[in-house]
Amino acid sequence: MTPCPRQIDAIMQVMEAAFDPAYGEAWNRKQVSDALTMPSTHALLIDDDGGVIDDPAGADAAGFVMTRHAADEEELLLIAVHPERRRKGLGAQLIETLFDTARTRGTGRIFLEMRRDNPAEHLYRRTGFEPIGKRPNYYRMTDGSRVDAITFGRSI
Repeated sequence: MTPCPRQIDAIMQVMEAAFDPAYGEAWNRKQVSDALTMPSTHALLIDDDGGVIDDPAGADAAGFVMTRHAADEEELLLIAVHPERRRKGLGAQLIETLFDTARTRGTGRIFLEMRRDNPAEHLYRRTGFEPIGKRPNYYRMTDGSRVDAITFGRSI
């Protein structure tokens, strides 16, 4: 399955603006493209009103989420809202839309992993995710320091 270049462009535009390079969390274009070639990987783009963007041609994405589905579970791989569009509820809208689309794939539970002290933790907790595990010193920052990974889960 060949991913849509316009979809990848939109994802990269949001991710490059939203992810702080100090943490090294952003994926490069090849990683995004390779992931989207797998039929179990799904991406969802939203506009400024929280509506799903079906055709990214000419669309200006405000945010995106990318997941991987297996059996009745889904892993949230990446999520971002463009910094200029934050504080409008788009992150929560994106997650709620993800819940709806994941249910249509037969998903019963969604997992995610984040670095400790990620400001998105507030959003995850507000949308019903709960911490279920920790990986000490899992992430290596660009300065060489290590940070714990926290795993969250939520039934949908």
